[in-house]
Amino acid sequence: MIIEEKIKETLAEVRPMLALHRGDVDFVSFDQTSGIVQVRLKGTCHGCPLSQLTLKGGIESLLKERVPHVTRVEAL
Repeated sequence: MIIEEKIKETLAEVRPMLALHRGDVDFVSFDQTSGIVQVRLKGTCHGCPLSQLTLKGGIESLLKERVPHVTRVEAL
């Protein structure tokens, strides 16, 4: 699916920034009906107090900018 590939490409661009803080993110799923992307935060990102800022202010904004079908990003 083209949308999922674009999501994965965008997440790959975010990975180096997360790696600087010993974190990572994995794509889990994309729901075409709702536009919700589910990801799994790993490493120090998982459970970090700033993870919501990273998720919403970083990952979600970038995905919404690059992939018009994305409406929201959720961490599992």
